[in-house]
Amino acid sequence: MFVNKMPRYEILSEDAIAALDKGWRRIVSELGIEFMKPEALELFRAAGQRVEDNKVFLDPEFVLAQVAKAPAEFDLQARNHDNDVHIGGDHMVFSSVYGPPFVRKGNERRDATLADYRNFAKLAQSFKVMDSVGGVVAEPNDAPLDSRHLDMLYATFTLTDKVFQGNVVSGVNARDTLAMSDIVFGGRESIEQTPVSFSLINCNSPLRWDDRMLDAQFEYSAANQPVILTPFLLMGAMSPVTIPAALVQQIAEALSGIALSQLIRPGCPVIFGSFLSNIDMQSGSPQFGTPESAIGLLCTGQIARHFGLPFRTGGGLNSSQSVDSQSGYESLMTMLPTFLAGTNVVMHAAGWLEGGLVACYEKYVVDVQVLEMLQKEFTPLEIDEASLAFGAHEEVGHGGHFLGAMHTMERFRDCFYRPFLNSSDNYERWTRLGARDTAARAGEIVDKTLEEYEAPALDDAIREELEDYVIRRRAELGD
Repeated sequence: MFVNKMPRYEILSEDAIAALDKGWRRIVSELGIEFMKPEALELFRAAGQRVEDNKVFLDPEFVLAQVAKAPAEFDLQARNHDNDVHIGGDHMVFSSVYGPPFVRKGNERRDATLADYRNFAKLAQSFKVMDSVGGVVAEPNDAPLDSRHLDMLYATFTLTDKVFQGNVVSGVNARDTLAMSDIVFGGRESIEQTPVSFSLINCNSPLRWDDRMLDAQFEYSAANQPVILTPFLLMGAMSPVTIPAALVQQIAEALSGIALSQLIRPGCPVIFGSFLSNIDMQSGSPQFGTPESAIGLLCTGQIARHFGLPFRTGGGLNSSQSVDSQSGYESLMTMLPTFLAGTNVVMHAAGWLEGGLVACYEKYVVDVQVLEMLQKEFTPLEIDEASLAFGAHEEVGHGGHFLGAMHTMERFRDCFYRPFLNSSDNYERWTRLGARDTAARAGEIVDKTLEEYEAPALDDAIREELEDYVIRRRAELGD
């Protein structure tokens, strides 16, 4: 995994942090946060917090005391321990797009299928820069609704050996995720000792945690599996239009969810989540890759560090309908500040298209290319006597060239990063080879990668136990 040693780009002054701090304290104490699950209300009531109907009025100092129980850093174990990851500090984890009901390949846009999910799992396994297959990379609309999570989990465990995201549609689905994890990792004690998954718990912004998300949160936190407590903020719709107001709401929502996890199981790992962008004030449509979202992203990193928490934000977000220049520059508008902020968990790092409605094969490859280049860009320079190359100047002299110099010959194979997708051919050669644009070349790489994919080894007994579990649970769920 990538370790980002570059300095963090922080834009909030001490006075700004203090103002935001006052803002979230007012929200949690004066407006309160809704928790639509009786067990959550009881936990807060037992902890001395005022509860009225579904609303909890939180003492800010109580919230901070709960947040302080969460670890600043922790490990996740993968099925293949070479793919274990560390969450927090300078470490960055990159995961696939999450949630699209549609897929796009070439000029075809259609409903996603289970075969698509399996293909994206294979792509995530094949590209080293991807640390996780993710969760619902593409919603398999051809599989029964009540049991499709079993099919996705089985594909995840058999086609990849990297860390993954748990299913959060319901408490039932979360329990199935944990049970199948028990099978793969040798029991509940093993996964509680070192977690194996991270799961997205979205706030129903503004200021409400709904019952389905809370059901999943209770299951995962009780089992010591990290959850990403994420306010879902589109400024102008789910939050006020000003960035400071959105940040204050984000803090209030995220910290309240984190406090609940610590009531469920003190010390369980959590991740400060952020999904912050804005709507188009003319159409009302969500917009991504905007300057406002980039500013919010940079602020989020600074805020999470202020509270001593690992954080999730960013990704290759864009609003474009195809793999074109808009999809590229909007994604980079989000991905560059993702690196500048030192984001610990990056969802939607590859494959996001059309505002998250589409998981796109070609865009997945384009994003992997961008990730590789940014990782190279954010690797600190090694400056020593050899890299200063004084001897090369002595050899070449004034007015010469360095192409044949010994310093060059010793380093030419790996002195520069070589992109696997880009074309630097001259126009004549590019035309002779078919005049393929970026999307066409990416499509060819998708096909080649899937053709050459090799499944990671899995013990036959574990595979059989997983199969038996899926068959039994599918019958119990009525599918």
